[in-house]
Amino acid sequence: MRCKIIIGISIALIILMLGLGAGYYTALNKPAIQQNVVVEIVKGDSFGEITQKLFAKNRAASQFWFKVIAVQQGVTHSLKAGEYELSPGLTIPEILTIFAEGRSKKYTLTFPEGWNLKEVLQAIKQHPNVTKTLKKEDVVEISSQLGINEKNPEGWFFPDTYQFEKNATDIAILKMAYTKMQSVLAQEWQKKELNLPYKTPYDALIMASIVEKETGATNERAKIAGVFISRLAKGMLLQTDPTVIYGMGDNYNGNIKANDLAAATPYNTYVIRGLPPTPIALPGRDAIHAALHPDKDNSLYFVAKGDGSHQFSATLTEHNQAVNNFQKHKR
Repeated sequence: MRCKIIIGISIALIILMLGLGAGYYTALNKPAIQQNVVVEIVKGDSFGEITQKLFAKNRAASQFWFKVIAVQQGVTHSLKAGEYELSPGLTIPEILTIFAEGRSKKYTLTFPEGWNLKEVLQAIKQHPNVTKTLKKEDVVEISSQLGINEKNPEGWFFPDTYQFEKNATDIAILKMAYTKMQSVLAQEWQKKELNLPYKTPYDALIMASIVEKETGATNERAKIAGVFISRLAKGMLLQTDPTVIYGMGDNYNGNIKANDLAAATPYNTYVIRGLPPTPIALPGRDAIHAALHPDKDNSLYFVAKGDGSHQFSATLTEHNQAVNNFQKHKR
């Protein structure tokens, strides 16, 4: 009798073990997600809390096997905080790997070439998944937090698309763009031509920002940089409208009047000699490269043709004729 009981128990254990083994194998390979699921793991969440969050939105898999496999993989204490977007077809091991590696959902912000800092800050402010820490658009505070030497950090943020996780701070995003600009400017500065009128890379950054605002045509950037550098060499005023517009700030309504060109602002290059005190926009790599590799011809003037390109002239007489041809109905 006792032998029959032992045999019966053994058979039951074998059946149970076989069943568990089959269940484990199924849990390893069966899709655990049937529809898109977003799970946010907050810093400090326990493994049990993470499990509850996942299965509150997804019932396609077993919590029991989720815990068993997590223990078997040794990841119960290494699941990283973040917002995760899980797609249909993922298995339990794949989900655990995503959590353990921190492959959280990414958001993006794009800063186009030619934007100024005010536009950058507005884009950051409007993004719903950015944590705002700047109490106001205080340029001095931004420079202080990022370690920028200039009180006005205008121009120090590289125009690009940046990826970040939910709740990244505004300063963290600005730091990415600042770090990228530092890197690009340093790379381009190392390859610069000789005998340029720049004392520091910052001077080149200022020039690049002017070039960026003057033209979007890649084939003209070096030529425009050449005009401004020739003007600097001859002691001429730069006389570039984008600097005047930047100095006008919110007072600019689409037109530059005669009194605007005569106003004594730090950015009015119709009045001040040399470069303005800061960049006026975010220059891209092409504009920085052009500022450090200007065309060397005798052009001292240029005027917009109205088709996106410019007419370049070596003398004032030629320039006035070009203005008459292309701009006589403007201003």
